[in-house]
Amino acid sequence: MMMVAASLLFLLPFADAGSMVKKGSFLTKPALQLSDDAESGRLRMDFPFYHTSEELSSETARLSKECKGATMSVKTVQRGDISIDDIRVRKGGPKVNRVSFIFGEHSRELISPETGLMLLKMLCGDVSSQKSLVTKALEDSEFQVMLNTNPKSRRKVEMEGDYCLRENPSGVDLNRNWDEKWDLSTFGAGSDQFHGPHPFSEHETQAARDIVVDFKPTTFLSVHSGTLGLYMPWAYDSLHMAERNRKAMLSVLKELDANYCKCPFGAAGKEVGYDCPGTSFDWVYDHLSAPFSFAWEIYADPGDGSSLRQRWEEKLAEGRVSLLQQGHSLEHEAFSGLYNGQSDFVHRSNRTEQLLKEERARFACFGTFNPGTKSEYDEVVQNWATSYLQLATLTAPHVRRLSEKAEEQ
Repeated sequence: MMMVAASLLFLLPFADAGSMVKKGSFLTKPALQLSDDAESGRLRMDFPFYHTSEELSSETARLSKECKGATMSVKTVQRGDISIDDIRVRKGGPKVNRVSFIFGEHSRELISPETGLMLLKMLCGDVSSQKSLVTKALEDSEFQVMLNTNPKSRRKVEMEGDYCLRENPSGVDLNRNWDEKWDLSTFGAGSDQFHGPHPFSEHETQAARDIVVDFKPTTFLSVHSGTLGLYMPWAYDSLHMAERNRKAMLSVLKELDANYCKCPFGAAGKEVGYDCPGTSFDWVYDHLSAPFSFAWEIYADPGDGSSLRQRWEEKLAEGRVSLLQQGHSLEHEAFSGLYNGQSDFVHRSNRTEQLLKEERARFACFGTFNPGTKSEYDEVVQNWATSYLQLATLTAPHVRRLSEKAEEQ
């Protein structure tokens, strides 16, 4: 046992090298058992049911050639040394509802692109599930997907097992680098590295911006993990609530929440002193006037997730959802105590990124943001990919009505 990698020592009960080792909510295999796969990287060794970057690319290339009942195209957009695939799926001519997804803005959130890949498989008939929902979704919606929007840092996660790594190689959080209420003077000392020296300073956000601008989405979704929550604008502060199409956005989130999450939903907001400017979904809502723009957090450690759901159900039983309908955010004092986990959009000042990196080893980070067993992985991927299809079917009628109203005027 002395030969076991030092990074795994805190996980291993000094027992059989072939045994499975439990940490938090997930299981991982000892390093000795998988040493033959070292050249494939740590992710392949630790969690072989996840796709590597190369596999994400090869799978999308395969699907583009074998897509049944729809047409799928893949165009690579290059900005500097960064390449991001612009993946589009459509059946027939242009559709009224253009649904755009951005996955993998934070490299440690590996489950995010996995759900996007399953969505593509469903749309292309590569899996047998949800066929009727796929047919309905493709009637009025076309889809645009960015699976891997932080490719260099993701590669580091895959190869080195740096499961806490969130930012790009320059140390910039890509979901704080969009030009939405972006003012370096308000971020505090040293935060220029975290947010970047100026909006869209990073090649990753430049490419993602250009892709989404070209697509002109009517429905946009940024997918994250670390807790559970379905959010609508605004994220940049708690004082300004989105008014345009607010009731429709809230009604869509309410229905999706009941079916797929049973978790907090609404305008995320921010507590005073921890505003969140520079997010992709705020920018798309504001600058592209998308009727629907959301950010979802789709995974929490099962213990944290169960506790969060229980607290949320208690708030619902107390009639707190009426506050959301009145325009209040999840930072309202009525919702205090909901979030103990790593939300990207609802922050608590005593839960910092530095603390996470200092106090949690890399496997604990993995379990915070990603399912660690194949069965849990399958459940999460199926659930959320299905929710993306229903998102399209729910927003399409609203978008059509808005389009018809605009034509009348």
